[in-house]
Amino acid sequence: MFWRLSAFYLFYFAIIGVYVIFFPKALQMAGYSSAQIGVLLSAAPLMRFLVPFFFLKHIKLDRKSYTLSLIILSISVLLFYPALEHFKALLAVNLLFGASISISLPFVEARALEVLDRHIYGRSRLFGSIGFMLIALWLGKVLETPLDALHYLLGTTLMTTLSGLAIVYGLKPHHAKSEKKGSGANFSILRFWPLWLSFFLMQVSFGGFYNFFTIYETSHGIGLEMTSWLWSFGVICEIAMLYFQGPLLHKNLLVILQITIAVTALRWMLLWLFPDSLAMTFATQSLHALGFALYHSASITLLYSLYRQKALAQQFFLGISYGLGGFVGAILAGQIYGEYLFLIESMIALTAFSILKLQKGITITSNRPI
Repeated sequence: MFWRLSAFYLFYFAIIGVYVIFFPKALQMAGYSSAQIGVLLSAAPLMRFLVPFFFLKHIKLDRKSYTLSLIILSISVLLFYPALEHFKALLAVNLLFGASISISLPFVEARALEVLDRHIYGRSRLFGSIGFMLIALWLGKVLETPLDALHYLLGTTLMTTLSGLAIVYGLKPHHAKSEKKGSGANFSILRFWPLWLSFFLMQVSFGGFYNFFTIYETSHGIGLEMTSWLWSFGVICEIAMLYFQGPLLHKNLLVILQITIAVTALRWMLLWLFPDSLAMTFATQSLHALGFALYHSASITLLYSLYRQKALAQQFFLGISYGLGGFVGAILAGQIYGEYLFLIESMIALTAFSILKLQKGITITSNRPI
């Protein structure tokens, strides 16, 4: 089962690599404006925010819904071809694509944690970063037309579907277990509203990076292949942090969040100040280790300690930050794209930092083994 899960992670995050790194460039090559690209790329995070609400009461995340999501994923990617030149149709396909990927990964993550030990799970999950890097490096060399991006999106999707089906049919029937409630407060967003608002704003500040970094760098004289190396370098730094971050997560997690947000604000400021400097851009990519890897780990660890309803807290974290925050960030980035994009993103991150400073009553450190 280790290799089936690893294959899924490899190809799934290769999809994400194509979609995040090269799809914006493909849309620009197809003639879409920055505002239109922002709207199109906001569809997937919007669905990531909305879809989990349906699973609270109306739908069960089981083998049947997971298998259906894989089929819909493949169909949605096929529909990209006829929809490419039609904005409304392309928006609808992006919504379908976003809905399907918001279902498939959580199911696999839950099953992986059931069948693999924690340290083995980490080794399996590492293949996702490898897949992201490989597609970034390769497609950066060969991408010439929008159809090139769609061909690789289709190929990685079909492989993800096959490896995903291998997982579900290799598992014994899953019987849901009642969730045990541990220590912590009852789930409430309002009780810790500065923390949640900071989560949201932090991901809004990433809108320019996730959706326009490739376009931004190539417009300032950095080649597409070199931009692929920039993406890959950020992932390498992320992997290194994930491997060595354990001792840091035993410190004051609220302080760690404040530091990582401040570093992110600095990162966007440097991209604005030195848009033509390749050396400085590589330096800013190294900060991805703090602004993404350590920030994400500290956030989910803090929420695990803070709330009694562990799974519910994690679900809303993904929905409010990467879902709603990603949606607003994509829309905003499309509207403000230009010379001052990363200056504004830096100001948004600084706002997230200032709001988090208002949060009182959290001094939790993690005593869980990482």
